[in-house]
Amino acid sequence: MQERILFGTYTKKTSQGIYQGTLDTTAKTLTNDGLLAATQNPTYLALSAKDRLYSVDKEDDEGGIAAWQLDGQTAHKLNTVVAPGTPPAYVAVDEARQLVYSANYHKGTAEVMKIAADGALTLTDTVQHRGNGPRPEQDGSHIHYIDLTPDNRLAVIDLGSDKVYVYNVSDAGQLSEQSVLTMEAGFGPRHLVFSPDGHYAFLAGELSSQIASLKYDAQTGTFTQLGIVKTIPADYTAHNGAAAIRLSHDGHFLYVSNRGYNTLAVFAVAADGHLTLIQQISTEGDFPRDFDLDPTETFVVVVNQNTDNATLYARDLTSGKLSLLQKDVNVPEGVCVRF
Repeated sequence: MQERILFGTYTKKTSQGIYQGTLDTTAKTLTNDGLLAATQNPTYLALSAKDRLYSVDKEDDEGGIAAWQLDGQTAHKLNTVVAPGTPPAYVAVDEARQLVYSANYHKGTAEVMKIAADGALTLTDTVQHRGNGPRPEQDGSHIHYIDLTPDNRLAVIDLGSDKVYVYNVSDAGQLSEQSVLTMEAGFGPRHLVFSPDGHYAFLAGELSSQIASLKYDAQTGTFTQLGIVKTIPADYTAHNGAAAIRLSHDGHFLYVSNRGYNTLAVFAVAADGHLTLIQQISTEGDFPRDFDLDPTETFVVVVNQNTDNATLYARDLTSGKLSLLQKDVNVPEGVCVRF
């Protein structure tokens, strides 16, 4: 089987935009098939139905989201929603309400856009966050993640203020705050994943190299913290930042990338949300910003931003552990993986 992959990148050095690749599940090989779309700093990608792609976008001194129509091996830009300043850090699609969400790390804003019938976007709401934390990276609000909860509310993760927000969303794309969870000072929350039943969530702490297990109450739209584990060894003292976090479809295994320690950490997930580290495996490169499990969950692909390479692993469905298949697949300035 041939599985298509899209790679989001920075375009600060040699990358020219969004690249496409192929995972051959029979041969167990990964290839970069070349440039899909020339664009500036498409650092995060979200796919919707109707073969539409929404990417972070930079246009000179403005940043925002670009809408693309995918057609075979090509992409046609439908429109962009940009504003003066830096681009967002995250983009997500709400199929039910036909909305797109973006999180702007540098501005501390969460934005909502309506998807028109032709796939183009129109801004409907912007929420400005305030706050800070004790670490140098927490000089102000830095929203790093925005995506749906299992009950179709919106989770917004603010690394700068150590807070996890839950918002209600109207059909017209307007946000209203439902709840706020305050993490330990300096935790630096980055990305979030939910368990299959929606009762638990796992929060990656970028600045603390930790994962927090959270209980989610859909009736009240609130989070409660259960426990915290490290993503790196206790004796590792060099710089590290936890980055992407993924959960297997059965909810039994959790994965997080370590930028600095340069591994994927693998955790077994107990029925009560408790995490146990079962593997640390090298990403065969430097600064693994993102990774993803393929649709069959028998493979994992990670991109290393600083060494311009992607790495392919086989995944054991029973143990959850990974084994190296291929490294040194060229992906320039890779920061996002989307099957």
